[in-house]
Amino acid sequence: MAHTPVNHPARPIYRAIGGLTGLYLVVFGVLGIIATAGNDVLAQDDTRVLGQGTNLVFSLVSIVFGIIVLAGTALGRNIDVVINQWVAYVLMVVGLGGLAFIRTDANIFNFNIGTVIVLMVAGMVLLMVGMYGKVGTDQEKEAWQKARLVL
Repeated sequence: MAHTPVNHPARPIYRAIGGLTGLYLVVFGVLGIIATAGNDVLAQDDTRVLGQGTNLVFSLVSIVFGIIVLAGTALGRNIDVVINQWVAYVLMVVGLGGLAFIRTDANIFNFNIGTVIVLMVAGMVLLMVGMYGKVGTDQEKEAWQKARLVL
């Protein structure tokens, strides 16, 4: 049995937080596309959007992940839980990879430390949202509560 709560009382709040995180990714991506218009696709320059380094490819990637999170939030029914958790994992891996290559020529997404911090925070927020947004039957909720009290 999973150790994540089922039918958490604050589930609607967590779902809204997930939607706002997806909306932030979309807004950042759109502003990034506007700011990087005319630059190379993988430009490594001083382009900054909302304090984060970006280029055209990373802006497009942000839009795609934001739309995926927003679609999951709109669908609900535990689809959002899976989507939020997987997008969180991907964002954290990309953030750590960006941190590893931040001062090298391999910095293809034009990251700076602000970008890494925002990606890690967004990943942790989506992971939290995914952990507490699970919906289940009353029997599943009761089984989770009994297992929690035993531990």
